[in-house]
Amino acid sequence: MMNSNLNSTISSNHSGFWVHRRHRRLVFALLAFAPLGFLDASYLTIEHFLNRVPPCSLVHGCELVTTSSYSLIFGIPTALLGALYYLAIILALVYYLDTKQTNILRVAAAATAIGFLFSLYLVYLQLFVLNAICLYCMISALSSTILFILGMVVLRSHRSYTRKQLTANN
Repeated sequence: MMNSNLNSTISSNHSGFWVHRRHRRLVFALLAFAPLGFLDASYLTIEHFLNRVPPCSLVHGCELVTTSSYSLIFGIPTALLGALYYLAIILALVYYLDTKQTNILRVAAAATAIGFLFSLYLVYLQLFVLNAICLYCMISALSSTILFILGMVVLRSHRSYTRKQLTANN
């Protein structure tokens, strides 16, 4: 009985995790990198719908990558899916900042794994199937990788914070 009351007390304390400076920095770091990915994926989406190939000055292969059969999933540009992913992360983080509901932050942090795994798949396709590299796609992959690392740190920090709260209340 006491343990269930303790768990409800901890889960209802939404702002406790936010109080620590390290946790705030993690959230703001996530919020700094998600817009980078969103802008990159949005640019690729716009270029797709305008039937233009983004210019690649450092590497060659943007045209092959962005016009390949792998650039669409069920007729939807992968760049649009990426933009929606980044937008969802941004909106979840903004909602967390507004409400301090740690469950929202945990879902957003866990969702970064989806973006990371999908980016890994797309990088694999570029390197080993298409033998071409799209610089903009690699920027998105880098953004999703950084988000994933930060997301895993958030989850680990939250788990550690929750354990400390449980120990302190016992």
